[in-house]
Amino acid sequence: MSSHSKSSLKAGLAALKNEDYRTAKIILEDVAARDSDIKKSLQAQVGLVIAYSRSDEIEMAIAVCESLVKSNNSQVQEWAENSLKQLRKKYPNRNTEIYSTGFVAFESPEDDIEQVEEELISSSSSPTALPAPPPPAPPTFLNSEAINGSNNSSHNSSNNFSVNASTVRETPSQTKQKPPSDEIAPGSQVNTKLNNQNNQSNQNQLPNIHFRFAGRAKVWQPLPKPKFIKSIRLPLLGIGTGIALFWMVRAFVQFVMDLINDILVWLPFLEPIQFLYSDPTNMLLGLFLIVLAVSPWLLDWLLCKFYGQKQLERETLNIYSRESVRVLQRYCQPRGWNLPKLGILPVATPLIFTIGHLPRTARIVFSQGLLEQLADDEIAAIVASQLGQIGRIDCAVMSLYLSLTIPIYKLYQLISRQSDDISNPIMGTLLGVIGNGIYLIWCLLTGTALWLSRSRAYLNDKIGAEVTGNPNALTRALLKIAIATAANIAKKKQIPWQLESLNLLIPIGYQQSLSLGSIAQNTTFESLLMWDYLNPYGQWFVVNNSHPLIGMRLQRLSKLARYWHIQPELYLESQQPLKVKRQSFLLQIAPYLGILAGAASGFLFWLTWQILFAVHFINLTWIYDDWQFVTGFMLIGFSIGILIRMNALFANIEAKNIQNSESLPELLTNPASLPIDSTPIELSGQLLGRRGSSNYLGQDLILQVGNTLMKLHHVSWLGQSVNAQDFIGRKVSVTGWLRRGATPWVDIQTLKAQSGKVVNSPHPIWSTILTVAAFAWGSYIVLTG
Repeated sequence: MSSHSKSSLKAGLAALKNEDYRTAKIILEDVAARDSDIKKSLQAQVGLVIAYSRSDEIEMAIAVCESLVKSNNSQVQEWAENSLKQLRKKYPNRNTEIYSTGFVAFESPEDDIEQVEEELISSSSSPTALPAPPPPAPPTFLNSEAINGSNNSSHNSSNNFSVNASTVRETPSQTKQKPPSDEIAPGSQVNTKLNNQNNQSNQNQLPNIHFRFAGRAKVWQPLPKPKFIKSIRLPLLGIGTGIALFWMVRAFVQFVMDLINDILVWLPFLEPIQFLYSDPTNMLLGLFLIVLAVSPWLLDWLLCKFYGQKQLERETLNIYSRESVRVLQRYCQPRGWNLPKLGILPVATPLIFTIGHLPRTARIVFSQGLLEQLADDEIAAIVASQLGQIGRIDCAVMSLYLSLTIPIYKLYQLISRQSDDISNPIMGTLLGVIGNGIYLIWCLLTGTALWLSRSRAYLNDKIGAEVTGNPNALTRALLKIAIATAANIAKKKQIPWQLESLNLLIPIGYQQSLSLGSIAQNTTFESLLMWDYLNPYGQWFVVNNSHPLIGMRLQRLSKLARYWHIQPELYLESQQPLKVKRQSFLLQIAPYLGILAGAASGFLFWLTWQILFAVHFINLTWIYDDWQFVTGFMLIGFSIGILIRMNALFANIEAKNIQNSESLPELLTNPASLPIDSTPIELSGQLLGRRGSSNYLGQDLILQVGNTLMKLHHVSWLGQSVNAQDFIGRKVSVTGWLRRGATPWVDIQTLKAQSGKVVNSPHPIWSTILTVAAFAWGSYIVLTG
């Protein structure tokens, strides 16, 4: 057992003795569920019985006792039986079937737990001997590998099922007939609701993940309206995003026009096209307005043509979620709106998004996977979050964005496929480079809408919770979407193109789902999400992310649950920010600080020259009359910043400090880590991703370690004979640096196949090249003025 596990157990026991039951439960649940040492796990379970009983969570205490009674160790059995008798005697009316224990009895004959009673039981006469304090929120769920039993919802029995990577099981009395999903390929491993209780689970299941199924508000008061400044922030951001998108497109068009004329001038016997020398601004502005006006119908055509969209009838939606239909009517009718058109995509991954610029042109598009994998109230909560977008400026801008980017993404796919089909390697490579260049254009256009995408997610969540009074259902829906998305990526062996091309409009980004959805079975959501809401620098690492930190979103939903006096689905209570070394964060952002320092240095340099000229000491102002030289100082500062952080960013990888897959849960749940920490790690698993030229940039490289999916970052030498994508689908061993940011990833140092072939990823060398190039370019600008 690792030293971290030992220290965790000691910390949990210390919290228990100090009567800090809330902390004790969080720590001991994690130890009991995850620890491979049976002795320590049993100690943690005994401690949990005491913590639960003293927190007045009698059902949980009884449930854990019932599992301990099944242990082969006589001491454990005797202690658990005595505790169980006392609990049932003192609380005869408690329903012990509300919670599943999350623990199973261990059958190892070598268990010796004398320390259990010495460390825990001796400190109190019985688990029920002390008075119980006011009940805090019980834990949301326990580790999936040890879960045994089922959860019931006290407010809505139709929600009683547990998420599984291949099925979602309902109780026989709650099973409902649903139309078959003909569009989804048979054998899909995504979550599906059973049409009847005789359906069998698919193969290769992941362990179940159980939820608390916390209740909903019966009567709830409206949330306070935001202040005027906050209310106009999103519309202004939407307008700014539309402007940024326009100027980005204009820059590309201007570049292409200039490039064509430059080529024509260079070629003999040809003349440049005079029209291409004109300003395209007015033409593009008119085209933008036309696309914006027709975007709902244009997107209907694009989604039908490329995604297989079909119309979703309200009667069909009613079969999956009656509450969703009621929510649609209750939201739209008082406003005098027609119900929005509904569409469905034959996609197994759970997706939902809204398009349209006016209430009468609004469309809500579901995927078949979403309808089949969420419960009635969870679908309703997600639908309510989509309704809040109707008629908003940001929805119109995102519709415009999607209308422009879908054709570009499909062009990238088309050219990449043509590249793979060409037998001539030179022509194939050239087409592949062009295709990936178009992918970069798609990424740059997507980058203009990242800020808007992140900002609108919070408002969507708020509206979804307020309309239904059920923030807990929305919490479960988001988590299940992440779990099912990760499972579907693992099944497809790559990121589905529909998921990537629609990423900005869906509830959770696919990059968030990779680690969150796949590693959830190995730890608790609370521990996995701690980085998001406890790390004081977490918000700085979402700048290039399409969605905000999921932990922050779920924490806000938990606050709404407490605001309406209901127990939250997740226990994500605000705490004091962690103490993370400020020097580490400053080192992390050193290149950006270098840009600011360079700009300041350039201003001082200009001021110095002006003063020297004013006192008639030297006359060189003619060299620096324009401000272009400041760019040189900024490039020099940028290069120095890269150089300063390089050693820390790429720490030496040695046998004594390297981690392995067993440490992944601990490394990913450390809320104080930063990407600069550069944990050396060696992982073995199957390499997933796209094959062929569509992956020249390494945009889709994932390592599947057991059930966990880890994003890989790879850079290669130009023209090398062996590339990482050549080993997709095979077992590989990856050595590199694990980085914990808004989404975890691994920077590859070496990738080794079972055949012995090795692919190097020279991150430090490329960083050095970038440093030298930026410094040389900056120096040239400064010296030449």
